[in-house]
Amino acid sequence: MAEKVRLGRLSDRHQVKARLRAAELHTVCEEARCPNMSECFRDRTATFLILGDACTRRCRFCAIGGVARPPRPPDPQEPERLARTAAVLGMRHVVITSVTRDDLPDGGATHFVACIEAVRRTLPQARIEVLVPDFCGNEEAGRMVFAARPEVFNHNVETVPRLYPGVRPGADVERSLRLLERAAGAGLLCKSGLMVGLGESDTEVCEFLAELSRRGCRVVTIGQYLRPRRECLPVARRVEEASFAAFRQAGEALSMRVIAGPRVRSSYHARAVFEAPLAVEAAQQTDVQCCPSK
Repeated sequence: MAEKVRLGRLSDRHQVKARLRAAELHTVCEEARCPNMSECFRDRTATFLILGDACTRRCRFCAIGGVARPPRPPDPQEPERLARTAAVLGMRHVVITSVTRDDLPDGGATHFVACIEAVRRTLPQARIEVLVPDFCGNEEAGRMVFAARPEVFNHNVETVPRLYPGVRPGADVERSLRLLERAAGAGLLCKSGLMVGLGESDTEVCEFLAELSRRGCRVVTIGQYLRPRRECLPVARRVEEASFAAFRQAGEALSMRVIAGPRVRSSYHARAVFEAPLAVEAAQQTDVQCCPSK
């Protein structure tokens, strides 16, 4: 589709939205109702959501809806549209994620690779970060993405192992840890993320950080869980700054970079984490109110 949106008089935030709509692209920022969306759009950054906007799983923390019928097949034109949009927005760190597509034999790995290659052709100076699903444990799918050599390989574990059955009923914590371990073994910089405020203890979080470190994870984001919809799990606790500080200290002891704070999300200030570490301190220190039930 040719772009016909006149952008000259729009704010940066609205320019980003206009570009995304013109290119028929989705972002996890919008679909997951991220509390940082306006700030990121003003900075002309976004996390691209590929493979549609309907997920084949129903994680109980997530605002992205499940599917009542089989999702559409991957759009072969999406990688080029994504790459062109990233170039127009002047992105230096491109984050690509997806819904979970258990209906696809490779879980969408081929499409991830196509997006990585398109960005490399169009915006060769940009760093590429992928935030992938678990591919249902399909090792060949993982190898395909490893071979595309994204600068950052991200897979979120989301919560501590004890809470998986109630929070991520379609996932398996060991499957996620194996994916990260294999990516690290392939020489990729591995990153993961989890939410707090779902019923975990601080001790469980610190123990899980140690396990992530053993599996080769070098960067971890930890943020306050906010209930995005009435159908999602309620907030179990509002995590205090002392706890976030303890998580950061635990990471330092493990030689991991742990970015922890109420507003921290997996892709929030993703570029700054690698280019200007001090720039993420505001996210770690800024308070945020838990979203009320709707």
